[in-house]
Amino acid sequence: MLAHLTAVWSYRYFWASLVKMDLMTRYRRSFLGIGWSLLHPLAMTAVFCVVFSTLMSPGGDGWVMYAQLTLGAMAIWGFLRDCTMQGCFALLRSEAYIRQVPLPYGIYPLRTILSNLVHFLITLAVIVVLVAAMQQSLHPFLMLWAVLPGVLLAAVFGWALATLAAFATVFFHDVSHIIELGAQAMFFLTPIIYPKKVMIDRGLGWLTQVNPIVPFIDIIRDPIVEGTLPEASVYAYAVALAVGTTGLAVGVIGWLQKKVIFHM
Repeated sequence: MLAHLTAVWSYRYFWASLVKMDLMTRYRRSFLGIGWSLLHPLAMTAVFCVVFSTLMSPGGDGWVMYAQLTLGAMAIWGFLRDCTMQGCFALLRSEAYIRQVPLPYGIYPLRTILSNLVHFLITLAVIVVLVAAMQQSLHPFLMLWAVLPGVLLAAVFGWALATLAAFATVFFHDVSHIIELGAQAMFFLTPIIYPKKVMIDRGLGWLTQVNPIVPFIDIIRDPIVEGTLPEASVYAYAVALAVGTTGLAVGVIGWLQKKVIFHM
């Protein structure tokens, strides 16, 4: 793993230029440009606030807290979902590079997650500003130190998911459709549009304990919105997920990297 990471770092100028090219190409001739990365979570949060806030909040100003919690969860969920979905094609769309230059395969999923990480960080910055305005407090800014480890863990986890999805798609081209269906199901099994307490009260708390998205929502969103730090076990779970899936992804690279070219 260390040798592979060292090789990826040695080509940092190459994958950095790929990320820059992706960002420029994605929003070329677009009026809002990178602002489109904010529109989806904001629009969906607005819809959920109109439809669900009266059901999930006690009324009055309860929709304000509901909006903050939903927007934070939407941003984190969207980042991990996009890393996995777009990661499916990380190797296929880089076939020309793979055939011509023997670069480390971890570069291509890294290209995908870094592009999404830029959008995620912008969205997160907007969330911090909105939460500070809604709460009329600087507390969200003061808690950023507690959010950075969670963002780093989410990025590592996202790279591992993108890598696994990329190799699986090369060998089984229907993987992207399966992941899309799975993502739709996971959205409703993840406490995004409803509080985690709703599932716990209905005896479904075990779903939040096995859901791999929940710990990342807790360690990134809670310090900003609620101003509290999750329990140490939540951080431990997030670290275990990030490290475990990264080890699996590096193992898959070592196992299949010599076979990939024959299946493209």
